[in-house]
Amino acid sequence: MIGEVIAIGDEMTTGARVDTNSAWLSQQLAAVGVRTFFQTTVADDIEAGVQAFRIAAQRADIVIATGGLGPTRDDLTREVLAMLMNQPLEFRPEVMEHIQTLFSRRGREMPERNRLQAMFPVGADVVPNPQGTAPGLDLTFPREGLPPSRIFALPGVPAEMKQMVQATVLPRLVASGLAGQRVMRQQVVKCFGVGESEMESRLGNMIARDRTPSVGITVSRATISLRITADATDDALALQQIMETRQQIYQLVPEFIFGEGEGCELQDAVSDALVHRAESLAVIEAGAAAPLAGWLAGKPGFRAGIYVPELNDLEKRKDEPQEEIFARIASENKVDWLLAVDAYPQLPETDQPLPAFPLRVLIWKAIPSSESKGELQVSELELGGHPDIVQDRIAKAALDILRKQLKRKTKDN
Repeated sequence: MIGEVIAIGDEMTTGARVDTNSAWLSQQLAAVGVRTFFQTTVADDIEAGVQAFRIAAQRADIVIATGGLGPTRDDLTREVLAMLMNQPLEFRPEVMEHIQTLFSRRGREMPERNRLQAMFPVGADVVPNPQGTAPGLDLTFPREGLPPSRIFALPGVPAEMKQMVQATVLPRLVASGLAGQRVMRQQVVKCFGVGESEMESRLGNMIARDRTPSVGITVSRATISLRITADATDDALALQQIMETRQQIYQLVPEFIFGEGEGCELQDAVSDALVHRAESLAVIEAGAAAPLAGWLAGKPGFRAGIYVPELNDLEKRKDEPQEEIFARIASENKVDWLLAVDAYPQLPETDQPLPAFPLRVLIWKAIPSSESKGELQVSELELGGHPDIVQDRIAKAALDILRKQLKRKTKDN
């Protein structure tokens, strides 16, 4: 089955508000085996709305739209669907009774304009809205030479819309046989330290578009996500496909993988490793930025963040050896590890890619029993890229070096 999600509202088309409903709806459709091929955003305009729905209904088996069901003059979805179906709007007394009851419970008088929310195209079914005054619409759009397209229009308020989808829309789709015949499951493998083109080359045929399950590559702020999507007849088969593909990915690019899951970031991987070792960390950041402390704040194992314009500002006396500085700071903060970035560059004001900046990543591991109280590892790097991500890339590179060091130390032990 092909799905399409439509977001309605001038606030989306003008960029005043980000549409989050469509992403959530696509996830819910995937959970019942419906792949969303299209996401459309359309303004509060009758002609544009009719065109958007007509195109969607012709190419998608299931269309779910949000927005435009309020009582104000710019809420046009009811009129749009009436024109699409070539049917007049009719008054539904039972819907009006529900709306009036909601106002009574809230101790408010219902404005006359709310009567608009009880108007439905002839032949449309009601999608109940337990929380609000905007009920949804459920319509069947005939298609020549194809089975009809099922259209749902829901309010744009996320809390109301989500309850209506879970309580009514999805059960109706499953009962009709439009959904629930297959399952779609996803797993995300997170990687760092490699470019998108090199990752594609390393994975080879695994990213072929006709592969089952499919593997997609996306990049966000220097982190690569490998999204495995399985489409199968049942959960067990989908999970089996995912696990087999996951194992192949780990065999092909093991050195770049730091975790799994949509929300997993490098700071989470480092925190997990520290917890596993029952150890702790402080970070030192020098230069024009200090993202690490913010990323790690509140994470288990993280104890302190220190910022200095220059690393030698940490000296308590002139020419104090770096090993002594790190041993002292580790002791003062009662941590087992120090991670230092020297230094984040001052970036010029430009939107053009920047050349690589030289920097150092320093890692101190406290060893109280040794004469030096610890060991220092220094990595020399050169990193550049778009100015929006340079500082993040530097911080992530530092975390990745520490992550690998923690991993090696665990194996040594």
